[in-house]
Amino acid sequence: MFRDEAWVTVRGGRGGDGIATFRREKYVPRGGPSGGDGGRGGDVTLLVDPSVTTLLDFVRRREWAAGSGKRGGSALKHGSDGASLLLRVPQGTVVRDGERGHVLRDLAGPGESLLVARGGRGGKGNARFKSATNRTPRRFEKGEPGESRRLRLELKLIADVGLVGLPNAGKSTLLRRISAARPKVAAYPFTTLSPVLGIVEVEEGRSLVFADIPGLIEGAHRGKGLGDAFLRHVERTRLLLHLVDASGEAPLPPPDAHAVVTKELRAYSKALLDRPRIVVATKMDDPSAEEGASSLERALREKVLRVSAVTGRGLEDLLRAVLEALPPRTEPV
Repeated sequence: MFRDEAWVTVRGGRGGDGIATFRREKYVPRGGPSGGDGGRGGDVTLLVDPSVTTLLDFVRRREWAAGSGKRGGSALKHGSDGASLLLRVPQGTVVRDGERGHVLRDLAGPGESLLVARGGRGGKGNARFKSATNRTPRRFEKGEPGESRRLRLELKLIADVGLVGLPNAGKSTLLRRISAARPKVAAYPFTTLSPVLGIVEVEEGRSLVFADIPGLIEGAHRGKGLGDAFLRHVERTRLLLHLVDASGEAPLPPPDAHAVVTKELRAYSKALLDRPRIVVATKMDDPSAEEGASSLERALREKVLRVSAVTGRGLEDLLRAVLEALPPRTEPV
């Protein structure tokens, strides 16, 4: 099951207590303080693991804690440190402070990590407080609690090309045709239930990652419908394919359908409008689709690619256009 958002509480382990003891050994006159220090509490760290693709584990379990340090022992024995906790997250996870909302780290690359909760310091045993003026200290320290933090985890899929459009614009069908991905679909109005990545061979020896992202409706930037579940993932793509249903069965005229999606992109982030885009008229196997594609070209005053995922029409031209329009790869932001 795909999950792209989770709220969790993480806690570093508590430090172990120091103790106050005195040596009581035969042939050791006067003895002395021998209380050992407590062990340090374990840390909690997030680590990007490319084999992890969802935040589902953090939806099922909301609290995570590292191990606590052990109590110090006599004869200057140091308590063992608590076990640290390594939480594996998908590539593209944005970590936010749950209280203030600011971004702590964007874990965009494989192997990147973030220490989110430090373990508490272990307490000192009484041997630490021995001095020339105090040869038998009875003072010792309790271990310190570990850090506790509320986090919001957001997953933004990382892909080269994002498929955008209204529900039933043909995104899932297109991805099925050009890749091995099999998007899960449901009844109208929402086809794709969750973002799906597909590997597409655009030319011999070169493949790109295409993302079929849930269709949006008007008001998605305010959370209506699937809302941010669509728009959050668009931010990671280098190129957008704006798919518009040109068939006679389309719920909106092609120019109006294009305007709705453009409006939502602008409302969510004006930077998305600067992203390279290719407008694609879909379902060209429909007899009336040519009229719809032509009306879209007239409204936009630009060339619109025509494709049919059913017959395969225009797919080679589409992949060629993707290669020409795709900007160089940069670090995700």
